[in-house]
Amino acid sequence: MTSPKTAKAFISGCAGTALTADETAFFRNERPWGLILFKRNIGTAEEVCDLVASFREAIGDPDRPVLIDQEGGRVQRIGPPNWPSRPAARYAGRLYAEDEASGRRMAWLQARLIAADLADLGITIDCLPVLDLATTETHQAIGDRSYGHDPDMVAVLGAATAEGLMAGGVLPVMKHMPGHGRAVVDSHYQLPAVSASLSTLMKTDFAPFRALAALPMGMTAHIVFEAIDPGRPATVSEAVIGGVIREKIGFDGLLMSDDLSMKALGGEPGDRARAVIGAGCDIVLHCNGLMDEMRGVAAAVSELSGRSAERAAAALASRVPAHVLDREGAEAEFAILAERAGWPPATA
Repeated sequence: MTSPKTAKAFISGCAGTALTADETAFFRNERPWGLILFKRNIGTAEEVCDLVASFREAIGDPDRPVLIDQEGGRVQRIGPPNWPSRPAARYAGRLYAEDEASGRRMAWLQARLIAADLADLGITIDCLPVLDLATTETHQAIGDRSYGHDPDMVAVLGAATAEGLMAGGVLPVMKHMPGHGRAVVDSHYQLPAVSASLSTLMKTDFAPFRALAALPMGMTAHIVFEAIDPGRPATVSEAVIGGVIREKIGFDGLLMSDDLSMKALGGEPGDRARAVIGAGCDIVLHCNGLMDEMRGVAAAVSELSGRSAERAAAALASRVPAHVLDREGAEAEFAILAERAGWPPATA
């Protein structure tokens, strides 16, 4: 008999606000490691709770991971009118430049409040913090999702964000390893290439990830680093995953790919999934909820095993119960800090 904890090495999306019969059967039979939610999956709080519960019930595992990208700014899967809106990361960076302690506190509070919102819904992992370094040429696909241009500041605010999430019982996923900030095109649609030298990248883009290498989970970038592997994006590059992320950055946590649905990667979904696992990623992320693609990905990956299974278990074991939060007081304090940072922006 299959154990409820058995999992294949992929995270799946689904189509809407409730599982269809086909999706329920798919999850029961294929047993993904987790489910990731997007705005198309978000209805009322009750509907989200029911969706999360249905996924876990289909697999028979009440602790199965459920993920979301809840950053603030442009990347908020839950939001008004049912949940508060939060600012983009750049606002905490702006406040940090004026007052380091207040900037750190703003980042921590935002993450802690996000964690409270997510925990209410049964969501246990947030794909945050974004540790990509902003440059003068950074594409708006990252843009104000970055804390800023200074590696030390990005590391400090990223750490505060991760700590805030974990204090709320939600696990963080740092992204996009080993750095997406120099991309000048959107990897959702095109494959970016970066020409900077390895020595430059180690001192800049890669530095925040190295500083936070002890975090439990990370997500790759669909981006070519010409100085490391000119022929393959990081997500499917053994040289980047093994040589940079694992060795030079020193990250030994659970590594998932960025979304295989993105157009930066070529080939069919199953081929992409095999390339991701073959390059050294632990888990494949597939988000768009299209059943034909989901089946292709599921057929291409195996059950989590070996070092990947150990990393997954260690990541989940690092989650602790939420600390007590004075939510009303935290919201009031956060509002004061956000206003100091210029959020929300004044309207004409």
